[in-house]
Amino acid sequence: MSTDTIQKSPVPYETTLHVRDHCLCLHTQRTARTLARRFDEALRPAGITSGQFSLLISLNRPKPPSIGSVATLLAMDRTTLTANLKPLERRGLLTVVPNPEDRRGRLLTLTADGLNLLQAAVPIWEQTHADVESALEDPDADSLRHGLAALR
Repeated sequence: MSTDTIQKSPVPYETTLHVRDHCLCLHTQRTARTLARRFDEALRPAGITSGQFSLLISLNRPKPPSIGSVATLLAMDRTTLTANLKPLERRGLLTVVPNPEDRRGRLLTLTADGLNLLQAAVPIWEQTHADVESALEDPDADSLRHGLAALR
């Protein structure tokens, strides 16, 4: 292909570099993917992904949560959450039952196997999380969490 046939972009390359270096969305996406891969690898011996860990730990409550409350906590739509619940339910890690107060709603409960898996996974998460926090230049991870929460 000759340079004659390459169209000039109406957006200057300097803009591309500016977005690459300053875009909070891009930086957050890249970091989220990197962190997810790191936690996925760490949690592999427990047989779950970082997303599955987050989902299971969100069910570890005194009272069974509703699908809606878990979806809100995890910032997922209900359809995506339901799709992510199915393999964990098939593995016997959780149950989905009708809400006795509102039969249209569903409540989520960890099974004994789910609790046992969490018991094995939490120390892995704790160590990986400590490693991640220690890599931050600013040791105040709470400031980072606060800033990220403000963007939600």
